[in-house]
Amino acid sequence: MAYNLLKGKKGIIFGALDESSIAWKVALKAKEEGAQFTLTNAPIAMRMGAINKLAEATGSTVIPADATSLEDLDNLFTKSMETLGGKLDFVLHSIGMSPNVRKGKEYGDLNYEWYLKTLDISGLSFHKVMQTAEKKDAMNEWGSIVALTYIAAQRTFPDYSDMAEAKAVLESIARSYGYRFAKLKKVRVNTISQSPTVTTAGKGITGFDVFIDFAERMSPLGNATAEECADYVITLFSDLTKKVTMQNLFHDGGFSSSGITEQLIERLSK
Repeated sequence: MAYNLLKGKKGIIFGALDESSIAWKVALKAKEEGAQFTLTNAPIAMRMGAINKLAEATGSTVIPADATSLEDLDNLFTKSMETLGGKLDFVLHSIGMSPNVRKGKEYGDLNYEWYLKTLDISGLSFHKVMQTAEKKDAMNEWGSIVALTYIAAQRTFPDYSDMAEAKAVLESIARSYGYRFAKLKKVRVNTISQSPTVTTAGKGITGFDVFIDFAERMSPLGNATAEECADYVITLFSDLTKKVTMQNLFHDGGFSSSGITEQLIERLSK
């Protein structure tokens, strides 16, 4: 059921790779709620995914952009405003990739050039996106910028490796730029710390299926799905959350506040 929460709003959605992507679900929900937006991803990711299918379903324009490239981001924001006919009301940053994780490097044997790429792609790109938006005066007042993160920024999880540091950087940037953008344009900036979710990116982590099961048992409400995360993102894009900013918002069924649960005790005692 749609509520017209985003009627008349315009934005950019980063990171829709395929139908399992949270960004893909956000795009469908945003369209349903009345928004117009452009879609973007890195050229290599676009070759791997099916973003043109999503563009057709949502009536959106695809503008390729490497989120680590200031030149690409400048072009993205310029063309998005031209295409949409004005400034933006929302941006979704759904970007994360670690060459070390992809190539199976142990945390004690990291390739540091790849480590820097992880930080750039998964963390620093969020600052580049917002700095570009500020310099181009691309955001309307009371706009909303959201990035997706994970609790590994606060707790250690085996095999999440250098992505943990990247998420910590991402969340810190949200606070620092959230303050700046609030003072400049009343734009709010938040991160959503989502449950482990079965996406193309998530499935690349060793032991992911086991951890999904563990998180389900540790979460009183169960793991939040990609569709439910999309619903939450839409509320943050809407005018219903105009005074929520600089927050890391856990969307994880209670996982982040649970020490242990009866369901997990029952499982472990068998």
